[in-house]
This record gives sequence, C-alpha cells and structure tokens, in this order.
Amino acid sequence: MNLQPRLENDLIILRPLVETDFESLFEIAKDPVVWEQHPCSDRYKIEIYSEFFKDSIKSKGAFIIIDKEDLKVIGSTRFKKIDTTENAIEIGWSFLSRNKWGGKYNKAMKELMIDYAFEFVENILFYVAKDNIRSQKAVQKIGGIRITESHLEHFIKENEWTYRITRKIWKRK
Repeated sequence: MNLQPRLENDLIILRPLVETDFESLFEIAKDPVVWEQHPCSDRYKIEIYSEFFKDSIKSKGAFIIIDKEDLKVIGSTRFKKIDTTENAIEIGWSFLSRNKWGGKYNKAMKELMIDYAFEFVENILFYVAKDNIRSQKAVQKIGGIRITESHLEHFIKENEWTYRITRKIWKRK
C-alpha cells in the first residue's frame, strides 16, 4: 500500500506532505485551541511543532489537506502501518484549522483515506487520547466503534481509546 497517494474529492485534496509545507501548516498549528485536548497540548509552540513536522515528513505517510474552493491549506493527517499486522492501518495525527471543525471537512478527509485503505486492509484504527472528547466524537461520527477487547492485543493502549472501522461495516454504508 502506498502510504502517500494523491487523493481528492469535490471538497479537498490530500497530497503528500513536503518540507516546503511547514509555514502554511504552522499557520494552523500555532493556534493553541487546536491542541488543547491533545496529549501534546503545547504543540502550538514552534519548537514543539517543528519536531512534530519533522516526524510527519519522516513517516512517509503524512498528507497536507487543501480546500479545493480556494486552494488554501486547512490541515494535515497521516497513515501509519501497524508493524505487527498486515490487516490494519492507523489513521491519525489529524488536525484542521478551527474554521473547518465540526462539519464536512473531517468527514471528507477520512472518507478518502478509508476508501483508499480498504483496497488493502480489513481494519482502520484510530487511537484517541481518553481526554480528547472532540476527536472521539469526530471518529464516532464517521463510524468508528470503540473496542475494548481484541484478539490483537496491540490494538489496545492504556492512555488511549482504540476505535476501529472494518471493511465489512464500511462497505454496508
């Protein structure tokens, strides 16, 4: 599975994140409210965000999100392979500018990524901090079901909730 394909729909473009995206993405990331429920709540600081951005580039699974209406950068997201299984992929590290919260943008982004990933895997996983109510609700809105037990014990983490969407359930939608 190519972790950085170009994906688009009528609303957004997801394209591979590149070094030159730093400034336009930091314009969004420097808003402290974006990170207030995140375990790394000081990511709005340039020195903290710089490390996050470097890690995003290094991951070779990160995207920049562009609004097709005005071609402005509105956020970022990422795929990550799960080392212990070929049958699942993680979607995470997502953030959007606040003026795009609570509506169609998160749904459009996740639908593009999920539709693409289900060509290759059976399960999509989201790890969400237990205190991050905003992200929990966003994952639930797109059909994520919190799992508390799994035959794949690496799906369960102590400080996070694990949400899963299966290909079978997604295709029924």
